[in-house]
Amino acid sequence: MRITISGPPGSGKTTACRLLSEALGLEMTVFGKIFRELAAEKGLSLGELGAIAEKDPSIDRMIDGRILEIARANPDMILESRLSAYMLSRNGIPAFKVYLDAAPDVRFARIGVRDGETLDEAIANTVERAASEAKRYMMYYGIDVTDLSVYDLIVDTGDKTPEEVVQAILDGMGAYDAGEGSGCDPR
Repeated sequence: MRITISGPPGSGKTTACRLLSEALGLEMTVFGKIFRELAAEKGLSLGELGAIAEKDPSIDRMIDGRILEIARANPDMILESRLSAYMLSRNGIPAFKVYLDAAPDVRFARIGVRDGETLDEAIANTVERAASEAKRYMMYYGIDVTDLSVYDLIVDTGDKTPEEVVQAILDGMGAYDAGEGSGCDPR
């Protein structure tokens, strides 16, 4: 089964992907890593690369094209990216689509710890990055990232351990497989 994991920065996507990959024995691909590597190669911050991407759609199109290429070639894997659920849905590629979220203060604190930033830096950088992504996704694809109707499961990670998040995903997958379909929302 293909599984997509999406959500805003700091929601726990990469950690959940890693643990879910270990639990299910599935390969995982983290697309945020590609964007980070590209920024590092160019000697830019994520915000700076995002600003360039607002004027150059080839950056997002390259990454998002890879999502489809990898998804088509792998019926059993985990894809982590902000647009994976939308891209697979639009292209008729079946997947169990998960959205992870947490309150902004929780996410900003996680990002600060992860990236070695002060809370103020984490807030400024994350807000800038999220605004750039939302602008680009609407401009290039007509995708409103606040529309969560594409997801089969929404999990609030704010008060959960990573293991509890993975268990919520596994439980949601069980309900999905049992024919209960989409719309699960165990917040």
